[in-house]
This record gives sequence, C-alpha cells and structure tokens, in this order.
Amino acid sequence: MSILKLENVVKTYQKHIAVNEVSFEVKKGGIFGLLGPNGAGKTSLIRIITTITGADEGTIFLDGEKLNSSHPGKIGYMPEERGLYKKMKVGEQIMYLAQLKGLSKKGAKEQIQYWFKRFGIEDWWDKKVEELSKGMQQKVQFIATVIHQPKLLILDEPFSGLDPINTNLIKDEIRRLNSEGVSIIFSTHRMEQVEEICEDIVLINNGKNILEGKVSELKHRFKENLFRIEYEGNLPSDLNAMDEANDNFEIVSNESNVLTIKVTNETVSNQVLNHLIQNGVFINNFNEILPSLNEIFIKRVNAEA
Repeated sequence: MSILKLENVVKTYQKHIAVNEVSFEVKKGGIFGLLGPNGAGKTSLIRIITTITGADEGTIFLDGEKLNSSHPGKIGYMPEERGLYKKMKVGEQIMYLAQLKGLSKKGAKEQIQYWFKRFGIEDWWDKKVEELSKGMQQKVQFIATVIHQPKLLILDEPFSGLDPINTNLIKDEIRRLNSEGVSIIFSTHRMEQVEEICEDIVLINNGKNILEGKVSELKHRFKENLFRIEYEGNLPSDLNAMDEANDNFEIVSNESNVLTIKVTNETVSNQVLNHLIQNGVFINNFNEILPSLNEIFIKRVNAEA
C-alpha cells in the first residue's frame, strides 16, 4: 500500500522540461529518498506533490485519493530554504502556522508545548527568530513542519546547519515519527545520510527517473565482486602467479595486511580464501565490499550524461 503514487508526471516551464514522465511510489510507513544533482527536478516534483504548483501531465495519488486541494493538510514540508519570519516571536509564529494547517488555538498551544518540552526549549516562546542561530532556527522549522501531525513528511536537507548532537536529535525524531506511522520523503545531497535513514530511493536526473529501488538491493545490483581480506602472516608465494594465470581472480591491492581481490563469482573468492588458510595465513576478517550509494549515484548520473 502506497502513501504516494506518481504516474508519468510532467512539468514544463516555458521551453524547459523540469519533470519528464516521472513515476514512482512511496510505500505507507516507509522512509523514502528523493535524490538527484542540482537542477535535476527534485524541487519541481516536491512543489507538485505539495500542490504549490500543478503538473502539466500525469496523475498523483495521496493515500489512495487523486491529489486535491484538501491534501496539503495531510503533508508536512520543510524546504531547504527556510521560511520563518525573522522579526516574529517563535511561539507566535508556530501558533500562526499551526492554525493555518487547521489546528484550533487550544490544540496548537498543546502541540507547541509538547514539542518545546521534547526539544528542551520551553523558554524560546518570546524569542525572535533573528535571535536564534541557524541550528536553533532549524529546530523551530522542524516543529512547524510536524505540528499538525501530517501523514506524509517531506524533508529537504533537514540537517543543514545542525551540529552533530542536534543532528542526532532530529534523526531520532524522524525515526520516532516513522515508527508511529508517518511516511517520510527525505531529500538530500548527503548520500551517507540516505544510506543510514532510507529504505527505498528514486534517483532523478534531467527531470527523468533513472534509478529506483531498495537501498540494499541497489548496492548488490551494482557490486563489482570485490572482497576485503584482513590477515596475519605471509601470503603464499604462488598468489601472484594465480592472479596472472587466472582470469577469474585479480589482486587489486595488498597493503598493511589487507588484501583486496576482484573475482568473477563468490566461488572463486572462497577458493582463494581456502588457499590462504591451507598455507598458514590467519584470517581476521573476510567480507564483500559493496558500493556506497554515493558511488552508485555518481556512476548512474555520469552514465546518463
């Protein structure tokens, strides 16, 4: 069951095609990565999903219903460019934004008090936004995004400007909200954060969907049969000869008792491992090297180019 489904969505600005027949699904209760280089069309897609703009072609469904004007109340969107009023007091600002999302004054105040207590910022109510650091403003923006308890949360670079402690704080809140059933779309340039947080991704480039799937499955799809062997002792003298004589086996590097090999299949890697053990080499660690999401990202974008 999907919380969000896009079918052949197209968006054109004058003669520029910003979104070119993009289709993907975000499963209900999942954490989904929306990735792509600058100018790929991610922001255009988010604006369409949040009904800020409309698609020229294609269909979008939110929670099984065709996207309509009532749906923004079910969506929380934190843009990369923050939208807080600098001269306004924090409490008044979140109260205003919460009521815009449909909360009563009483309900908004209860939610604000709840979130202020969670973040340990109970004394921020009368502070002006301009008095806060970028990281502090980020917390306020996050609260304003989730205050109305949305079903779908869209976060664009949510950790920008945060120190490691507050980054972990926001990560914990994202995971907690997700565990309570909130579906999350996470957009960032930081691939290591995507690997840590997201289950599924779609990669957009030049307005088109060029890659999608589960992060774990994509890492296996793009693997190059590289294996890392940490060892103690002396490698057998015939290992280099095996490399030269065998097209199924290549020594990539051997430094500081770490041997990296490339093979055609896992059977060959096991043969090499057994050969080392039989020749008195003690193996501390043996594992396959899977590509990082960043490596996959660069490879696919370059292939498109």
